[in-house]
Amino acid sequence: MTINLLPMATKDLLWQVTRNDDSRSADARAAILADPGFGKHFTDHMVDICWSEKGGWHRPRVQPYGPISLDPAAAVLHYAQEVFEGLKAYRHADGSIWTFRPEANAARMQRSAKRLALPELPAEYFIESLHQLIAVDGDWVPTAPETSLYLRPFMFAKEAFLGVRPAAKVNFYLIASPAGAYFTGGVAPVSIWLSTQYARAGKGGTGAAKTGGNYASSLVAQAEAYERGCAQVLFLDGSGTYLEELGGMNVVLVTKDGRLITPESDSILEGITRDSVLQLGRDRGLTVEQRPVPLQEWIDGVASGEIVEAFACGTAAVITPISELKGAHVSIVMPEPSGERVSLSLRQELTDIQYGRVPDRHGWLHRLDA
Repeated sequence: MTINLLPMATKDLLWQVTRNDDSRSADARAAILADPGFGKHFTDHMVDICWSEKGGWHRPRVQPYGPISLDPAAAVLHYAQEVFEGLKAYRHADGSIWTFRPEANAARMQRSAKRLALPELPAEYFIESLHQLIAVDGDWVPTAPETSLYLRPFMFAKEAFLGVRPAAKVNFYLIASPAGAYFTGGVAPVSIWLSTQYARAGKGGTGAAKTGGNYASSLVAQAEAYERGCAQVLFLDGSGTYLEELGGMNVVLVTKDGRLITPESDSILEGITRDSVLQLGRDRGLTVEQRPVPLQEWIDGVASGEIVEAFACGTAAVITPISELKGAHVSIVMPEPSGERVSLSLRQELTDIQYGRVPDRHGWLHRLDA
């Protein structure tokens, strides 16, 4: 095991790098990368940065991937002070490694942390952690088409105490998992279940934060969706009137006159993939409408022929066309497109940018191995 102290690209912090003596061999790694799945395997190292009320952010390090030691009274276990992010590292044709809009992920993590009364990790620390992990685990970024290395930064309250207050000790971690093509048989439209019994978030709640509790509360509704042969669940707002988002993705409607309509609410997570897709739509001359969207508008729009497509978007799957919305008293069957789906065309353009196949005219890409 070797320990190196490396200068950090940010002031006042010095990185410690401890190599994993039990790192997988090249052959073992290649076997995993040949069929990685999603979130099943993890690289040999992880990042750990500490924070304390008195000392601020300190002791950044790359260390062997492994269990985290927690006191049974750790605040996260009792009061759920936790936030996370998700982004990917992409291998380009020349072998270089890039990620997509990490500044946006860093900013969103700061917003989530503020809502959960956690310290805000400086954006430069967030981005440097990606560089540091890729410096030791870059060989884990796969080369096969449509594959990537999924990067999962997360932060939680580690202080051991019982009492309802913000924790005085917090840790930020970064782990990585090779990800295969999300759709092994190609991108296919999916059925969505409309939840009317459960709400994902309420006004003034944590819906706009990327925190584990939001996803935990969606699982029972997601199980309902699976039982009904649906791939995802769609939630409405507290009044049961307006579209919110899926269990882990944003939703967008497409009209025949070239509009992209997506729900806007202070209880919806601001999707970076959604924001990027909407910008690509504007680049094409499509009109983007971010506003409250009643469920009835979707129902009436499909019936009149005004709404011709619906899709979900997020980091993992990028874009997934929606073929049907099913609910206890709702059934929306989307029409078959007369030509190329706008959703799939946008997906192709976005992934072409991410993998370096077309020019990045918005400056969204950030190189990690240089």
